[in-house]
Amino acid sequence: MHTEHLTSPADRLTMRIREANRQGRKALIPFLPAGFPDSGDFWRQLDELDAGGADVLEIGIPFSDPCADGPVVEQASLESLARGTTLRGVLEELERRKGRYRAGIVLMGYLNPFLQYGLDALARDAARAGVEGFIIPDLPLEEDALCRGALAAEGLALIPLVASNTDEDRMRAYAGVAQGYVYVVSVMGTTGARTDLPAGVTATLERARRCFDLPLALGFGVREPEQLAACGDRLDAVIFGSALISHIRTQGSAASFMERWRRPVAEPVL
Repeated sequence: MHTEHLTSPADRLTMRIREANRQGRKALIPFLPAGFPDSGDFWRQLDELDAGGADVLEIGIPFSDPCADGPVVEQASLESLARGTTLRGVLEELERRKGRYRAGIVLMGYLNPFLQYGLDALARDAARAGVEGFIIPDLPLEEDALCRGALAAEGLALIPLVASNTDEDRMRAYAGVAQGYVYVVSVMGTTGARTDLPAGVTATLERARRCFDLPLALGFGVREPEQLAACGDRLDAVIFGSALISHIRTQGSAASFMERWRRPVAEPVL
């Protein structure tokens, strides 16, 4: 991307999704816990996701008390922790691989490991490693000033999560500080692939569209491209984690999973 020296990492996340939309498709944002399925194979899977058309790669930082994770993500994360995966190790390996990925890099994790690392050091080392943003599910807006400030000093996005119980006033408060994109949670509860998306998803997306100028990415419970039909042009990107993890467990490779998503999502949803 030739404009990288003119834009912040946070802005580049937005640009990646907008570029996918200009191509007539939803941006693809796979989520994979660092160290899954094992410490070496994780990086091969990440390469396959990138080569397979991912626009943003969300890397999960394993934590022992993953309150927003469903059983599939939680089990993968706990296995990864048991194998010794650490935040520092992930950042060091990303720095070694900087420039390797076409997709943007976002770290998704809980506040405790980030605080233990030190917020200023985290932002500095993440920027050095080519990370463009963070998602922190257990960090509410009212308590995010220190973290947001540390990330902003390096141009990194703190990506908000909104859901069906997020009213317009609160969405507008997030919109005043949000960067990158907006993570729209499709269901109340934990992550996990589901057969159908709840009926209220379209209303949540419409509310978010009124409040945010940033791209909207739908996650939690997304399993098949066909689930997005009802959403139409209300969303700009799709996030999938549990379905991807389950696929890798059974098939051993992320490549065939991405193949399934590329064509249906690339076609306009009528």
